[in-house]
Amino acid sequence: MSFASIMKPKSVAVIGASTRAHTIGSDLMKRLVEYGFKGSIYPVNPKGGEMLGLKVIPTVDELPDGVDLAVVIVNAQRVLDTVDACARRGIKGLVVISAGFKETGAEGRALEEALLERVRSHGMRMVGPNCLGVVNTHPDVRLDACFAESLPERGDIGFVSQSGALGGGILNILKDLNLGFAQFVSIGNQADINAETALENWENDDDVKQILLYMESIANPANFRKLAERISKKKPILALKAGRSAAGASAASSHTGSLAGADRAADALLKQSGVIRELGLRELFSTAKVFSNCPIPKGNRVAIVTNSGGPGIMATDAVVSHGMEIAQLTDETKAKLKSFLPAAASVKNPVDMIASAPIEHYRQTVETVLADPNVDMVMVIYLPFLGLADTDVADALMEIKAAHPEKPIVGVFMTTSRFFAELADRHVSVPFYMYAEEAVDALSRLDMQRRWIERPVGQIPELAVDAERARTIFKAAAAEGRKELTTRESLEVLDAYGVRICRSGMAKTVDEAVEIAERIGFPVVMKMTSKTTSHKTDVGGVRVGIRSAEALRREYADLVEKLEAKGLLDGLEGVLIQEMVEGKREMVCGIASDPQYGPMVMFGLGGVFVEVLKDVVFRLAPLTDVDAAEMVRSVKAFKLLQGARGTTPAQIDRVEETLLRISRLVSDFPAVKELDINPLMISEKSGEPIAVDGRIEIDAAKLS
Repeated sequence: MSFASIMKPKSVAVIGASTRAHTIGSDLMKRLVEYGFKGSIYPVNPKGGEMLGLKVIPTVDELPDGVDLAVVIVNAQRVLDTVDACARRGIKGLVVISAGFKETGAEGRALEEALLERVRSHGMRMVGPNCLGVVNTHPDVRLDACFAESLPERGDIGFVSQSGALGGGILNILKDLNLGFAQFVSIGNQADINAETALENWENDDDVKQILLYMESIANPANFRKLAERISKKKPILALKAGRSAAGASAASSHTGSLAGADRAADALLKQSGVIRELGLRELFSTAKVFSNCPIPKGNRVAIVTNSGGPGIMATDAVVSHGMEIAQLTDETKAKLKSFLPAAASVKNPVDMIASAPIEHYRQTVETVLADPNVDMVMVIYLPFLGLADTDVADALMEIKAAHPEKPIVGVFMTTSRFFAELADRHVSVPFYMYAEEAVDALSRLDMQRRWIERPVGQIPELAVDAERARTIFKAAAAEGRKELTTRESLEVLDAYGVRICRSGMAKTVDEAVEIAERIGFPVVMKMTSKTTSHKTDVGGVRVGIRSAEALRREYADLVEKLEAKGLLDGLEGVLIQEMVEGKREMVCGIASDPQYGPMVMFGLGGVFVEVLKDVVFRLAPLTDVDAAEMVRSVKAFKLLQGARGTTPAQIDRVEETLLRISRLVSDFPAVKELDINPLMISEKSGEPIAVDGRIEIDAAKLS
């Protein structure tokens, strides 16, 4: 209810309203009045008097009953007392424009914490502090309680901006982009109301058709994921998430950790939530434009209508590169096109009407292609020839769109910027772009949303595991003051969680090693296991392809000699003798923990080149079965798993199960800080994924 008091108030008090030109208190008052707020406005200023034809109230305590929203523009040190005064008057909604809080340092942070405590103790809700304000363009509200330069344009977007200045800049350019919005919230320091609050309140608000987010941080990733995953099935959520650098990754000690840059977790969160992420403002608004003017398509088949062959070919390339299909027009469609297009025209897709195409051909061709049952989306490319007016072609497309609203239509007008400037002053119902690649990007976002809507809701399957066995191993390592498990311990934990590991045995002497190898069967692999050395290959601690007892004795002696020379022999716990899995396909999977987003699961191409090729994908734990299936299929190496060049196809379901099992492990034990299975070998004999090596690092403080 308090969010409604902020976004849909019937009365607003501006505390700190001013007659002094070019101040926030003055500009905000002007915008409230000029935009035509439908309720009552009460400027509050100790000087009293009159402002913009409105009586000025000297103090908050003198406000009338029933004020819904207070916009606070006073010195930060006076904000707490102002909030108390608002509470006495029964005001439930606050927009605190005032700066001087946590953005200024420790003292400001303490003041902000006190402010939030005060707001919550009064049962109020607050946008800010340190924000630009809020806007609601609905004709019944017409609230413009912010101080951006231009008045807002009516549209269907719900926009949340964490940056006040950027939010103001965005509002100023929306008109030029032919975009408007339904509601806008500048959350500022997001002490109380944040992006998640807006998502939840806009979920069932019919006035908001799509949601745009500019975020620098996500306050509660788990809650954001839960909300966005549900809401994005109903309406598109587009996000520009700033802060994509990989600072901090170099501090990680595992392959998984070193690949998990600062942005991996945010990217995984957005993907798993169905949020369409854009990397820049141009792309964000290009996508918003197509969602504002197009329905969600039934499929990914694109038809291209053009009056020039070259742009049609480039558009075709772009469509294919985005994984969409060039629609195969029916014979009936092609016959109809031939009946009115000149002989030189091409009636295959892309349909090239040739340069002399008059506006009648545009109309007939687009309508004919739209009617084809094999077509889901249509792109119309126009280049200026023979004096045909670009605005006439645009008007024709919009008329066709009005008559055929069921399929997306986008226009590519490779003409002068004057055309796009003229569009800003017109009501536009078709998204127009200057370049084919921009339009294809936009269509791909429609297709992305379609696939997300159709995507089944994933389940976290029940898996048989031995959690107590794993707990015992973790506690034993912690009791010795170790954060890293030995190879043997790591593999035992994986085995306890049902991950298929190599048949193996631990040996402390060469004779024990030979006995275990003969029991397993040659060839075998010998790996040192040490409490002081984690990367075995760096010290020659992995010996493969040992095919006899004599060879094993030689390798063992050589290992001991090299460790002694390096001063590492004291840390040697023994050697692990493992079956040698015959296979050339080495995958990798693991866990890395992000301090804000929590544990992430990684999967991809493994082996010694994992950090060079970086063919890996991350998702946040816990994984669903759908998450695991998408991870396996999203890496380039998936073709290898399918059985390329005559190799045995991998047991894909078992690979997915491996990911689900390590996800379950880290969900059960948040103490698992990093985990590597590298390689996860695909057996050439059976296609079974087998953990050949494992490494686990724990945070003992998190062990329960």
